[in-house]
Amino acid sequence: MKKIFTISTLTLILITFLASDIFAIPAFARKYNMTCKTCHSPFPKLKAYGDEFAGNGFQLKDQDAPRYYVETGDPELSLIRDLPLALRLEGYVTYNQSNTEKSDFTTPILFKLLTGGAITKDVAYYVYYILENGEAGKIEDAWLMFNNLFGSELDVTIGQFQVCDPIFKRELRLTRDDYFIYKVRPGASHVDLTYDRGIMLQYGFESGTDITLQIVNGSGIGEGFFDGNFDNDKYKNFMGRISQDVGEHLRLGAMGYWGKEKAFEQLEADETTNELWMLGGDATISFEPLEFNFQYVERNDGNPYFGPTTLDIKTRGAFAELVYRPDGDDSKWYAVGLFNWIESDQTNLNYKTLSGHLGYVLRRNIRLVGELSYDFKQEYAKIGVGFVTAF
Repeated sequence: MKKIFTISTLTLILITFLASDIFAIPAFARKYNMTCKTCHSPFPKLKAYGDEFAGNGFQLKDQDAPRYYVETGDPELSLIRDLPLALRLEGYVTYNQSNTEKSDFTTPILFKLLTGGAITKDVAYYVYYILENGEAGKIEDAWLMFNNLFGSELDVTIGQFQVCDPIFKRELRLTRDDYFIYKVRPGASHVDLTYDRGIMLQYGFESGTDITLQIVNGSGIGEGFFDGNFDNDKYKNFMGRISQDVGEHLRLGAMGYWGKEKAFEQLEADETTNELWMLGGDATISFEPLEFNFQYVERNDGNPYFGPTTLDIKTRGAFAELVYRPDGDDSKWYAVGLFNWIESDQTNLNYKTLSGHLGYVLRRNIRLVGELSYDFKQEYAKIGVGFVTAF
């Protein structure tokens, strides 16, 4: 253990030295000439103002950016003057990843090329290309959003997005460890609460009530199938969610998911399907300098192995996250605790981990991080230190 902390300390000092003179401004901050702190604390975690900015189609309600568009003399043409681009880069030095007892320079573990913004008033887009874990790159988020449709509070998003986005956005978490209940796929199922293709409708009321409805393929965002289709079967899946603000410090939510799917390699004439449902509850409690996030999901798959004899599999899980920022938005350092728990009839899905994350904000867009995680099922710990930067 002494050797582990020696490696970690030396690595953190090295990263601090290399990164100390780096400074850059991400795409949206460039557009409005604002600090990243306006929307994030720390990045990429969104503050309430940043959440409102994203929900408003990447437009500030109290500030316009007239030089953002090219003046063509044609009022029906909307051209962005400069395509907004940003990069995100993450790298770590790890020890005992996956219980291998090996140290590793896991860098870059993640590279993203992002672009997004308002194409015109109340129409926005967002796309990013990602290389992760040394694998070939792919496009994950890729969507077009129509904001305040028909002059109402209705927002419509179509494209690729994460089913869990209206609840907790995985891409905005501060820890390297994930929200694992969102990624569970029993048997041969391809349905989870991460990426899918479809349409999302969201409506917000002045009472603090938000309602979301999603209609998705239910087959993830892998390669397309025959006949130019991305969906391998005739079924569409549905997710609904309602959330309510209770005062200034509490938000409560509930979600339900129902779907049906066929196996990817299944013949068209074969009618064997997996019918599944999910129910969940979530909460966020905020009292500066603390924020607590909680998610619970109950899942039932009727035939996830697509066999001639149905094999019902029940899965349940949760995560609990506590974020501490001692000086609120002005915090130079922060801490996160994340607990993940999954229990399933399919025992290899069982999971229980506790992660402690400590970060230092070297610049608004550069974080130095350290994370220690313990797996209670396999009884091992892993550690990593590294950097996260966006510019």
